[in-house]
Amino acid sequence: MSDVDVVILGCGPAGMTAALSAHEAGAKVALIERFDRIGGTGAVSGGVIWVADNPRQRAAGMSDSREEALAYFRALDHGDLVDETLEAFVDNGPEALGFLEDAGALKVALLEGYPDYYLDRPGAKPEGGRALDHDLFSLNELGDWAGRITAIEEPKPMMLRETPLGGGSGVVPPEELQRRMANAERGFGQAMVGRLLKACLDRGIEPVCNVETKRLLREDGRVTGIEGTRDGKPFSLSARSGVIISTGGFEWDEDKRQTFLRGPMDAPASPPTARGEGLSLAMESGAKLGNMTQGWWAPTLVVPDAPWPTGEDKALPVLIERTVPHSLMVNRAGKRFCNEAANYSALAGAFHQFDPQTYDYPNLPAWLVFDANYVERYPIGSRLPGQPVPEWVARADTLDELAGRIGVPGEALVATIERFNAHADAGHDPDFERGTSSYDHFYGDRSREGTAVTLGKVERGPFYAVEIRMGLLGTNGGARTDGQARILGHDGEPIPGLYGAGNAIACPTGGIYAGAGGTLGPALTFGYIAGRSAARANA
Repeated sequence: MSDVDVVILGCGPAGMTAALSAHEAGAKVALIERFDRIGGTGAVSGGVIWVADNPRQRAAGMSDSREEALAYFRALDHGDLVDETLEAFVDNGPEALGFLEDAGALKVALLEGYPDYYLDRPGAKPEGGRALDHDLFSLNELGDWAGRITAIEEPKPMMLRETPLGGGSGVVPPEELQRRMANAERGFGQAMVGRLLKACLDRGIEPVCNVETKRLLREDGRVTGIEGTRDGKPFSLSARSGVIISTGGFEWDEDKRQTFLRGPMDAPASPPTARGEGLSLAMESGAKLGNMTQGWWAPTLVVPDAPWPTGEDKALPVLIERTVPHSLMVNRAGKRFCNEAANYSALAGAFHQFDPQTYDYPNLPAWLVFDANYVERYPIGSRLPGQPVPEWVARADTLDELAGRIGVPGEALVATIERFNAHADAGHDPDFERGTSSYDHFYGDRSREGTAVTLGKVERGPFYAVEIRMGLLGTNGGARTDGQARILGHDGEPIPGLYGAGNAIACPTGGIYAGAGGTLGPALTFGYIAGRSAARANA
């Protein structure tokens, strides 16, 4: 392969955005992927993108501003925000989305009514507008690359906004679903990755897969390329302008996870390719690190009968299950410990609560408990209403018996559910205020009114329980960058020729998950910035 101007490591959304940005700025680029699949964590995600004052908002006449967005983030700051990178995200996000739409790499629409996560803070948007969903994309446009997207064997033939996850009914006429499947049309992160890949291929940017980058090449202190193997054979590539690291997080690397990550986390919802290779390369180059204890947290459910193809447990984020009526979560003592309907990232604080008296985490393991009413109406993991309840779900005719099955005190579980049921009857949860926030209602049962969208008694046997694990969608700590996406050294100065984007860098929003799409918004924006910066380095 001939030398190029910019090498991009990682073929996820951030990496493909960086490739397009650098290419459109006049650079010759190479898009390098460690594995044989494209898309990484983005491909298995909902694909939602959070950007303040975005083009779709403006087109809809919705009010937003730089000042409101910055006020919102700063009202949530606990000391992990860096002004330069935060402002770079807020200032460049709308431009990045406009660039990708103009390039044919995105086709998005508003997620109607999807609120920001922290509505009590200044600058929050309770009416939504900052979260964007993808229109359907036909994989047929990708030709031979159609089967190379991560987890493409699990088709998503609906747009997120059509499903309960996006505020829809989840009902699409059977003939329309059949048409979509016949035409290989996909939504969610599959649509996002498909369009980004198509835009790259249209410009002659074909991913180079199965490349394991062993080290970065340097000349006179500047990063000038990569060296490693491709399909087990020696491989090297020179980059006249620089290298962009966009290889994803490190949550599947046991050593890095133990070294850096805060609190228990044993069930990530990302593909097992997120092993932090890019982080290692940055560290070897002397990169300054930031935000290393943080992740895009989420309670998860391990589906034991559907592991990843490589054998690792597959975990699914738990969103609807803990929000709809006829369910609640309890800890090992059989007691509730949180507002089950709270946003998934902030909910990690409840799971990470530490008891100095017992020197343990009292809310792990946790259990989602639900009843026959729930089973008739709502999903559990990949199981849909009306389908048989999987064997790995604990089941019992009485709550006492269920308590024995999951190892919690029966008397405590019965008392907890009696108290919860009384609150459901009254329409108010004084213990944890479940149902009082607009966000609590978004994933609830919208056929109901008031707090009943999320509060409903657990009263009708048989009763069920599944273990809820502490997981995440990806880590969000890594190499520190400046506002131009240049990776910084320990002295705070840019490492010449080295750039970063996505979950491989310290996220521009720190540990703050502002709303749905709070990971992909910064990832795409810094991919755009990194590509542009690298292309202009030697201009």
